[in-house]
Amino acid sequence: MINRGNYRSAIFATEGARQSFLKCLDDAATKSGWIVHAWCLMSNHYHLAIETPRANLVDGMRWLQATFATKFNRLRKENGHLFQGRYKSFVVQSEEALGPLCHYIHLNPVRAHVIQVKELRTWRDTSLRELLHPRERRAWYSPQASLDHAGGLRDTPVGRRKYLQYLEWLDEEEPERKRLKFDEMSRGWAIGTKAFKKTLNEDHGELQEAVRRGDKDLDEWREEQHADTLAALLKCLKKTATDIAADPKGTAWKVAIAAEMKRRTTVSNPWLSRHLNMGSPFRVSRLVNASDEAGGETAGLRKRCAMCKV
Repeated sequence: MINRGNYRSAIFATEGARQSFLKCLDDAATKSGWIVHAWCLMSNHYHLAIETPRANLVDGMRWLQATFATKFNRLRKENGHLFQGRYKSFVVQSEEALGPLCHYIHLNPVRAHVIQVKELRTWRDTSLRELLHPRERRAWYSPQASLDHAGGLRDTPVGRRKYLQYLEWLDEEEPERKRLKFDEMSRGWAIGTKAFKKTLNEDHGELQEAVRRGDKDLDEWREEQHADTLAALLKCLKKTATDIAADPKGTAWKVAIAAEMKRRTTVSNPWLSRHLNMGSPFRVSRLVNASDEAGGETAGLRKRCAMCKV
């Protein structure tokens, strides 16, 4: 994924903006169950290499960009579109192209002449920092694709040091960058072999036909995912549909479940208000936000929900 600031404006010019985006990415990846293989923030755009086991890229990216834009505009006391439009996404062939894509993202500030390749070790605005420092890694970040493609390197001090050396070598080897198709990483619609793109094109045709027919499989699947998560959390707290109907709209256990579902998924406030009988969507939002700093019974119930396996 790649997107730029509206009119190519600098949106990551300050440390506060960069940290705010990474916090939103943290929340989005946690909610959506994403695996993030690489990321990079430049002054006016970002790169992300994301794996979506739950097939929820659109929902997750919508949440990520909208949430960050709201925070950014509130901080700057501005209005209007922050990004130039919908993000640009590419389908990536994992076996052939994911590793090279990670290298491309990690070398982005070097190619843009923002830093020298020797400065990559200390540059904080790419996932390379987390690859090199395991203790700083977020739960959703995986360095495996980068290490595997760079020669089957192990996630050890030696392997991580060799990966940095590999990037330094790759920066100097233009023929190798051409072989890895660096010049195609931000163009087109898919990254991979010709056979891979041909298969995708055939599948895409079937998908377009399904859209024309009005198939609702994706919506139904999303609804089932939310319903399964809710059922598991209700079971965890030993609550039933009867309790949903009978207990007060703002009772602590409902707030705890709503907060946990918003942490784990991209579920909407209207969905929660309907399925938990919590009143208006605005009320749901207000109660969940207040619960972040609440103690007592609500805090205890949220901890129980967080430990629940879905």
